[in-house]
Amino acid sequence: MSDDTIYTPPKVWTWDTESGGRFASINRPIAGATQDKDLPVGKHPLQLYSLATPNGVKVTVMLEELLALGHEGAEYDAWLVNIGEGDQFGSGFVDANPNSKIPAMMDHSGDTPVRVFESGSILVHLAEKFNTFLPNDGAARTEVMNWLFWQMGSAPYLGGGFGHFYAYAPEKWQYPIDRFAMETKRQLDVLDRQLAETAYIAGPDYTIADMAIWAWYGQLVLGRLYDAAEFLDVTSYVNVLRWAKEIDARPAVSRGRMVNRAFGELHTQLRERHDAGDFETKTQDKLEPTEE
Repeated sequence: MSDDTIYTPPKVWTWDTESGGRFASINRPIAGATQDKDLPVGKHPLQLYSLATPNGVKVTVMLEELLALGHEGAEYDAWLVNIGEGDQFGSGFVDANPNSKIPAMMDHSGDTPVRVFESGSILVHLAEKFNTFLPNDGAARTEVMNWLFWQMGSAPYLGGGFGHFYAYAPEKWQYPIDRFAMETKRQLDVLDRQLAETAYIAGPDYTIADMAIWAWYGQLVLGRLYDAAEFLDVTSYVNVLRWAKEIDARPAVSRGRMVNRAFGELHTQLRERHDAGDFETKTQDKLEPTEE
């Protein structure tokens, strides 16, 4: 490495230029709203504000699974939050999630609306509300929570680490790609060893741990994240692949993947969802944003 490629950190870091790469225009070192914009509210008690990234998919899969079990109270309105255009910095969204990240949910089912943010928190909130996909107590509940928190702590290395430097950074640098590829493969090995012993992540039953982990690692091995399946040689993780394909075949998962999706082929998108029938009708206003 030549001297002109070595970066020497300043004594005090300052933000004076965009970092480059995808999403650079919306990254900043300060929090809070940049615009006054109220959140829309539909007719159902559960109001979701999201985008079909892996973190968003966790929640829409959960909601569709609840509806598939007949929980009518899980009906929801899903509003598209276009993070590329900075929708997450609107005042209404910041009120729902001070961290300005999707997904965020407002639960209007009680006397006072409850805000729920962070995808793992939303999954637990819904699981407890409808008493499903999370054991009530004991070792089984703890094991589900173990793996849910594993996902919340591990996925930033996959997304913000490997995904960023492999797919989104303005230049390809070997060190961070090697570092985070190694960690991603280690995490896949953790899952593969676990799934060699159990049908689902936390045991014999399908739970919120599977929904959370599948949205990231299942979609990764199925070739849907970062075009990296071949690079990471995911075929070697046979137990993860078995599990990922089984979950992918669930009708509720197929529906959940479509909700708030604003990219990919048009037939895979349902930008907003307000009724179960939207999957059949997919009218133009639900496929594309309306002009204001």
